Amino acid sequence: MRGGLLGGVTLEPNAAVSLYAFDYSNIRGDVAQSPKPGSTITMRDVARVAGVSRMTVSRALRKDSPVSRETCEKILKVVRDMNYVPDQMAGSLTTKRSGFVAMLVPSLNNLHFAETVQSLTEGLEGIGRQILLGHTDYSAAREEKLVEDMLRRRPEAIVLSYDGHSDRTVTLLSEANVPVIELWERPEDPIGHTIGFSNRVAARDMTTALIEQGYRSIAFMGEEKDDWTRGAARRTGFVAAMDAAGLSAHRVFQVGKPPLSIEEGATATPALLQRYPDTDCIFCVSDAPAFGALSALTGQGLSVPRDMGVAGFGNFEVSRFSSPAISTVVVDPKGIGRATARLIGDLLEGHAPTDIQRQIDIQAIPEMRASTRRR
Repeated sequence: MRGGLLGGVTLEPNAAVSLYAFDYSNIRGDVAQSPKPGSTITMRDVARVAGVSRMTVSRALRKDSPVSRETCEKILKVVRDMNYVPDQMAGSLTTKRSGFVAMLVPSLNNLHFAETVQSLTEGLEGIGRQILLGHTDYSAAREEKLVEDMLRRRPEAIVLSYDGHSDRTVTLLSEANVPVIELWERPEDPIGHTIGFSNRVAARDMTTALIEQGYRSIAFMGEEKDDWTRGAARRTGFVAAMDAAGLSAHRVFQVGKPPLSIEEGATATPALLQRYPDTDCIFCVSDAPAFGALSALTGQGLSVPRDMGVAGFGNFEVSRFSSPAISTVVVDPKGIGRATARLIGDLLEGHAPTDIQRQIDIQAIPEMRASTRRR
């Protein structure tokens, strides 16, 4: 994790923290009175050691400090030597700026969300903000609790992936009086701003591309109880494309909870083929179960793509470097993070109106690879 910036003081990662590393031996009088062992270093302690007022210390720690350079350097040296950490919450009472952006992600082991968090973090550093991260585990109830907890900490903006929200979550976010940004989808009724793409349209386009390659009996592998999730939107896009082509969309096989794993994809494939034995291509809700399906088919002695086509969604490494490479929908998680950081900067710094909803589209494009090529 990178060092964080608090009030102009850079805190380096993995630095040993010692509250009493400062040498007071060469300071006399009241200035030499160090905090008692076990107590917390305060701004008053820093001011006493630096020989200035608390107000001067406070001003010196601001981003655009009015204090002279010489005095600032003196104070910042004391801050470093004493390992003083400014009380950001206390400062936010007067500035009404907490300095952080709340972000909720549905999964911590998904590379896409990790890349989005990383690029958003890097972008926010440029405007002096940091991320407070929460994990919803694809649970609407957990998301609701986290939103409530985050709002108590007065974030300057809230960023969350769209997978459907409870009614109370929608109410909390609508009344939060801070920018709300939903990622990875273009919901029909957004709470605030959106950055992402239509999962329904992306899945429809992938299904259409599979049909153009000659597949007619395509099955969709998705998750159980996926109502109002992005997985449901992908399933809806599959059905729409099949219907538009005059083909049957009844081959929908749902198993497990989001997100489906490689193992679940491998385990589900034989059951899917038993239920729909005429299937000629399996389109999976994401790349992980698609790789599992590929492995299961190969284990059964079937050739991909000669005997069966396989497609996924997301462009994860597992799809790019499998053999054969898996056809997928290519998305841009880092681009979503960068666009989110730019939008937050514009909103918080007054460069964009806060009362106009912004919808920023990120491309999601089908890419046909060896797992669906007809010989």
